[in-house]
Amino acid sequence: MEDTFTPNNEQANSEVQLNKRRRKKSIVWEHFTVETVSAGCTRACCKQCKKSFAYITGSKLAGTSHLKRHIALGICPVSRRNQEKNQLTPYTPASQAGFTGNSTDAPKRRYRGTPVSANIPFDQDRCNQEIAKMIIMHEYPLHIVEHSGFINFVHTLQPQFNMVSFNSIQGDCVALFLREKQNLSNTLNGIPGRVSLTLDMWTSDENLGYVFLTGHFIDGEWKLHRQILNVVMVPSPESDDAFAQAVVACLADWSLESRLFTITLDQSFSSETMMGNLRGVVSVKNPLIFNGQLLIRNCFARVLSSLAQDALGAMTDTVKKIRESVKYVKTSDAHEEKFLELKHQLQVPSTKTLFINDYTKWNSTYHMLAAACELKEVFSCLDTFDPDYKEAPSMDDWKQVETLCTFLKLLFDAAIIFTGKTYPTANTFYHEVWKVQLELTEAAKSDDPFISNLTKPLQDKFDRYWKDTSLVLAIAVVMDPRFKMKLVEFSFSKIYGAEAEMWIKIVDEGIRELFVDYVTQPPLLSIQPAYVEEGTEVISQTYMEEGTEVIPKTEMTDGGPLLSDSDRLSDFDVYISEISGGQDMRSELDQYLDESLMPRSQDFDVLAWWKLNKLKYPTLSRMASDILSIPITTVGPDNVFDTVGRKIDSYRSSLRPVTLEALICAKDWLQNGATEPDMSVPPIVKMEF
Repeated sequence: MEDTFTPNNEQANSEVQLNKRRRKKSIVWEHFTVETVSAGCTRACCKQCKKSFAYITGSKLAGTSHLKRHIALGICPVSRRNQEKNQLTPYTPASQAGFTGNSTDAPKRRYRGTPVSANIPFDQDRCNQEIAKMIIMHEYPLHIVEHSGFINFVHTLQPQFNMVSFNSIQGDCVALFLREKQNLSNTLNGIPGRVSLTLDMWTSDENLGYVFLTGHFIDGEWKLHRQILNVVMVPSPESDDAFAQAVVACLADWSLESRLFTITLDQSFSSETMMGNLRGVVSVKNPLIFNGQLLIRNCFARVLSSLAQDALGAMTDTVKKIRESVKYVKTSDAHEEKFLELKHQLQVPSTKTLFINDYTKWNSTYHMLAAACELKEVFSCLDTFDPDYKEAPSMDDWKQVETLCTFLKLLFDAAIIFTGKTYPTANTFYHEVWKVQLELTEAAKSDDPFISNLTKPLQDKFDRYWKDTSLVLAIAVVMDPRFKMKLVEFSFSKIYGAEAEMWIKIVDEGIRELFVDYVTQPPLLSIQPAYVEEGTEVISQTYMEEGTEVIPKTEMTDGGPLLSDSDRLSDFDVYISEISGGQDMRSELDQYLDESLMPRSQDFDVLAWWKLNKLKYPTLSRMASDILSIPITTVGPDNVFDTVGRKIDSYRSSLRPVTLEALICAKDWLQNGATEPDMSVPPIVKMEF
């Protein structure tokens, strides 16, 4: 028998549907009731103002968003009056106030996609830790916890929170620092290679020095790391042993005495005596690599900044004219409107926008000049269009500024590689450095007296940097399988001409000497016997290359392992290497250099290539890991174009040195991939304040 459709059935079905839908109870039903108006039509009625709203019409469900707005936005007049009466009363969650669902209670808010729990426990310690992290990440003053506005804000959010004191939050920040320091220490202890350091001196108004020591290293997964390790306060930043003392303290703090590779610093803060002291530290801590002489005395970014300032300084008057013209346009809306109108009439196609430069950033001045040059036609006619404009540069001025911008662009393109999110590997720098060296050398020989006079001082200064660093940079680019010695040979022939062979030989001998250093010393983490007697039964690993994939192959014999404690035979390895002339091990380097170059591509990852080929080149890959992590600059991405020295503000310099170091280092570690600290694990050292 077929069912017959009746209005009663329809009403029954609607009630069933309504009951099903209301099982997932929305919070709005504490303020609304459901009333059936007619068959298939159900409306929601406000308990307070009695106004009704559409809810269900036939099979269409109107939802509850409009009902929430009626209460939460104060559209309901009765609800609005009740809220105005209680607007000064702190909000109390229903779970704490014994909520009874009265129609006068303020509505609760729910956020889509966020689970709501009425029983989330309040955790004072977790809140303290989050405030400490907030202060560290955003460089807020520690005294923020004593600011009345912040206290009122927090108490409005959570009346149960007991605001911490200055000393307590200082201790929390240092505790977070110590937890993160333990995480980083564990990482450093597990890396297979060495650590290179950069030294950067900051000063305060009190003439105190703060040495920032940053570690650069490649981990076991062939990922490059750049982490601030220490901030050491030195009472006399100009003293000859300031840097040496900071380095010794850093190495002891992180147990890196035997793992130091190179040091890079800024020569503007170093004297010959200071360099000698640092060279002594490197020689003592790392005597096996290049006799401890891997010391880079110039920060590449600071060298480029110095060159840019020299070039701008040589044209001070002309640059000032351009800046005054830009300033005239940009400091008045009426002037800028006339300028843009004239640009439109002249149909100048430039899309650049004029702006006034920041003297503390040389790239800002470069971009200001470059933009003005593209709009020089407008400036040249502006005095006839705007009688108040009387600072028009001459055509010779514009020509000289265009020449200046050509060389500023050369420096800018070389510096921009430091501003990326990730720090570049050392092989990247050679391309920029040799390009600058070649361009300045050729410009200094120009027949144009203006160009030669402008670039000759720049070339002399950069030539000193090239002589100090070209060997290290060349060795680094040899570790790039896309270039190897071929790029060194090509670039040296351009730079040195007939003398190129002599300089190429120096690089070749240097890289072979460095390779022998690695052959004659065991790996830092694990030592594998490099030689065995012929015919001895051993477990050995050999490697065979199949296409581009390196496949390990294990050969088992009946005799088992020859050596269980290879540490005792490290001297034996050195002895065998000496009597054999290192020929067998050097063949690893020769094989690498003799193989074809890898294709050049934009997405080539040199670290991924060495990770893939570390079994094929076990010794050379260790050397590549250390070399590719050598830092060429001491400054961070935000300070590449600085024209002034870095300063510690008066507030931070007033903090205790341990607190200042904790705030700076912890921010760097949290920002640069350090793991989330485990708040349940107490720090190794407890700080008392």
